[in-house]
Amino acid sequence: MEATLNYIKSKLDNFIPETACILGSGLGELADEFSDSIKIGFSEIPGFKRTTIDGHAGNLVFTKLNNKNIVFMQGRYHYYEGHTIKDVVFPIKVLKLLGLKNLIITNAAGGLNQNYTPRTLMIINDHINFTGTNPLIGPNEENMGVRFPDMSEVYNKKLIEKANEIARDLNIHVENGVYIGVTGPSYETPSEIRMFRNFGASAIGMSTVNEAIYANYCGLKVLGISCITNCAAGLSKTKLSHVEVVETANRVKTEFKTLVKNIIQKI
Repeated sequence: MEATLNYIKSKLDNFIPETACILGSGLGELADEFSDSIKIGFSEIPGFKRTTIDGHAGNLVFTKLNNKNIVFMQGRYHYYEGHTIKDVVFPIKVLKLLGLKNLIITNAAGGLNQNYTPRTLMIINDHINFTGTNPLIGPNEENMGVRFPDMSEVYNKKLIEKANEIARDLNIHVENGVYIGVTGPSYETPSEIRMFRNFGASAIGMSTVNEAIYANYCGLKVLGISCITNCAAGLSKTKLSHVEVVETANRVKTEFKTLVKNIIQKI
């Protein structure tokens, strides 16, 4: 950790990020809009892992938006890539120690709610952790959080209200729902999808839940946004593919970028 922090700080000249945004599959283009930025590849940073998935460039991009210090995680690495769950949340721990206060987590997700169509944006109001693991397993990090953290409000209610208000003002349609996180990398069977719908989940994906758990544990205010890129197994007539996920995310990127930039400016 010391080597990680020292390396990043050596590039930043006392820049302290207030808000971070994790950009999911096909959504990383937002970070490229800022010309006055400092970009650090994951592969350069001690302790960080390489990304191996299309649509995840693998950079930290430090920049300003309306005089607010922000950092974009241009992609993420996943549990299914063979990393430990501690590896998956390591960047969040690093950003917290750099001074972070707010975390916006975005992802590309499959729609479980039959009213959702590809290109729907869903604000996450709660989640179900179906990954079979938890980033807090092991000795507690006393300097980060308590042993048994409360998870009754993982996604900050005030940020959810603000995001909905901003979407209305921009005339961008959003849904609000429950995200269920699974390990992947295989997509789910139709029977599993029926089970998850009975659980009350609205969208499903292979990230986010463990990041949100760790962020909440260490005191960050969390907002989650899913881009529904496909209907889940049994709800669509076409076969599921990652190519479709990235292509759909690219088609909704204008609304997505507008919404996220406005949220960052106003939180």
